[in-house]
Amino acid sequence: MQETNGNQSGQQPARMPSRHHHGAPRQKPEIKNMRQTLQRIWQYMYAKKLLFFLTLFMVVASSTLSLLGPYLLGVTVDHMIADFQTSELTFMLILLGVIFITQSVAVWLQNYWMITIAQETVQTMRNELFYHIQLLPLPFFQRRQSGEVMSRLTNDMENVSRTLNSSVIQLATSVLTLAGTVSIMLWLSPLLTLLTLTIVPLMFWGMKWITNRTGRYFKAQQKDLGDVNGYVEETLSGHHIIKAFSQEERVTAAFHEKNERLRDSGYWAQTYSGFIPKLMNSLNNLSFTIIVGFGAILAVNGLISIGIIVTFTTYARQFTRPLNDLANQYNVVLSAVAGAERVFEIMDEEPEKDDPQAIRVERLHGEVEFQSVDFAYQEGGRTLSNIDFRVDSGQTVALVGPTGAGKTTLVSLLAQFYQPERGRILLDGQDASKIRRSSLRSNMGIVLQDSYLFETTVRENIRYGKLAATDEEVVQAAKAANADDFIQKLPNGYDTILHADGSGISHGQRQLLSIARVMVADPALLILDEATSSIDTITEMKINDAFRQLMKGKTSFVIAHRLNTVKSADMIVVIQSGKITEKGTHQELLKQNGYYASLVQSSSLRANG
Repeated sequence: MQETNGNQSGQQPARMPSRHHHGAPRQKPEIKNMRQTLQRIWQYMYAKKLLFFLTLFMVVASSTLSLLGPYLLGVTVDHMIADFQTSELTFMLILLGVIFITQSVAVWLQNYWMITIAQETVQTMRNELFYHIQLLPLPFFQRRQSGEVMSRLTNDMENVSRTLNSSVIQLATSVLTLAGTVSIMLWLSPLLTLLTLTIVPLMFWGMKWITNRTGRYFKAQQKDLGDVNGYVEETLSGHHIIKAFSQEERVTAAFHEKNERLRDSGYWAQTYSGFIPKLMNSLNNLSFTIIVGFGAILAVNGLISIGIIVTFTTYARQFTRPLNDLANQYNVVLSAVAGAERVFEIMDEEPEKDDPQAIRVERLHGEVEFQSVDFAYQEGGRTLSNIDFRVDSGQTVALVGPTGAGKTTLVSLLAQFYQPERGRILLDGQDASKIRRSSLRSNMGIVLQDSYLFETTVRENIRYGKLAATDEEVVQAAKAANADDFIQKLPNGYDTILHADGSGISHGQRQLLSIARVMVADPALLILDEATSSIDTITEMKINDAFRQLMKGKTSFVIAHRLNTVKSADMIVVIQSGKITEKGTHQELLKQNGYYASLVQSSSLRANG
C-alpha cells in the first residue's frame, strides 16, 4: 500500500548484453558461516536422529564389506598360486558373492532411509520458511522481488534436498573407506603404502586450489538464479504494461544481462569443480603405475606376494575414489550451503511482532484518533508530519490530496502495516500498538484500487473475507455489491474457477468481487482506497448505495477522486506534502476557499494516492 511517485520506480535503463562469451571470473563473497549453517540443518534432521544413526550403521556395514572383498580376493589369488584346490576356490567365491550381495542390501537400505530423512527434513524447513514469510512485515516485500523470494523457497530448498539425499552418505562412506583402506594397506605392506601415499600431497594441493575458488562461484550462481527468477516473475506479472508501452526489447535486453551473469557464475562454478575428476583420474593412473612398478620389484625379491599386489591395486582404486568423492561432494555441499544460507537469511528476517502487553479485541467501536503522528519510509525524508485529527465511531472520513501526499500511507499506519516514528494512533482510546495485529485487522475491511483474486472459485474468493460465511451469506454479499448478475452468467456461477491474474473477467468485475469480500466480513472499520475507480458511473451509483448500507455504524476512511463520494463524508481531510492543510465538512471547506475549494471548482479531484 506504499505510495509511489512516477519517478520512484527505481528502475534503471537496461544495458544491452555484452557479446563476449565468458568474462573473467568475478570476485564474489565467500559463504558466510559454513559451520553454523550445517549446524542449523542438523537441528532440523535431529527429529529423525534414530533413523539417521541406523543409516550410519548401514554405512559402516557396507564400507566394511567393501574393504573385506578386495582382501579376500588377494587371499584367494595367493591360495590358487600356492595350492590350487577347487573346494577352497568354490567356498571363497560363494563367500565373496554373499559379501557383495549383503553390501548391496546395506547400500539400498542406507539410501532409502537417507532419502526419507532428507525429504522430511526439507519438508519441515519449507513449511517453516513459508510460514515465516507470512509473518514478515510489508516493507520486506517492498524491498525484494517476489520471484527472488520464490527462488529461495523452491530452487535453494531443492538444492538442500538433493544434497541431503546423497551427499551425507557419500561423505560418510568416503571417510570410512579412506580410513579403512589406508589401515589395511599399512598392515599388508607399509613400504608399498608409503610409496602409494606419495600422491596425497599432489591431491591436497590440487584440491585446495580448486575448492578455494568454487565456494564463491556456487554462491554467486544461486544468487544470480534468484535474480533471474525474480525478473521473470516480475515481467510475466506486468506483461500487459510491457506490451502497452512497447518495452519488449528493453525487458529482453535486461533479461539477457541477468541471464549472462547467471551463465558466467555457473560457468566458473562448473569449470573449477570440473577439474576435480580430471585431477583424480590422473593421480589414480599414477598410483597404479607406482603399485605395479614397485610391487613387481618387491614381489621378485620375495617381500610381498602376488595376491598383495592384486589387493593393493584394488585398494588403490578405493583409496583415490573416496578422495575423488570427497572432493566432488565438497563442491555439492558448498552449493547446498550457499542455498541454505539464502533460506536461513529469510528465516532470520524479523517478523511482525506484537507488543508483549498487546491485547485481543473482539469488536472495535470505531473511534480513531491520530495524535501528532510522524512517519518516513527512509531516513532523511518525511512522508507524514504532525498528523492530528479525531474520528468518532460511525463517521466517514474522506482523504483528499495530490498523488504522493501520504493518503494511502496514513491508512497503512492505521492497519499497522507500519509503525509511526513519533506520535500515537488510538483506537477506542487504546494505543493501536497495544492491540494484536490479528484482531485489529480482523476488524478492518480494505478495498484497494487493484484487487487481487485467488486461483479458486468465485464463492471462495468472496468467502475469504469471512471463512465461516455460509453460501447464503456469500450470495447476499455478492448481491449487495452488485456482483450477483455477472456471477450468474459465468460458466459455473459461483463455482467458476478464477485465475490469479484476473483473466476471464473484467477489471471492474474483479473490483466488485473485492467489494463483496469486504461486505461478507462486516468489519468495524472500512478503508476504501479508490475502491470504485474501475467501476462505470451507473454501477458506481448502485455500489455506493450498498456502501451506505455497509458503512452504517462503521468508521470509514475513503480515498476517492469523485466529488459525489467525497462531499457526503462527515469529515474531509486534505493532505498536502504529508501534512494536513485543511479539515472539515464539504461546506466548511468550500467557505475556506482553499485547496479543496479549488479542486471542487475545477472538478478535478484526482487524488489517487
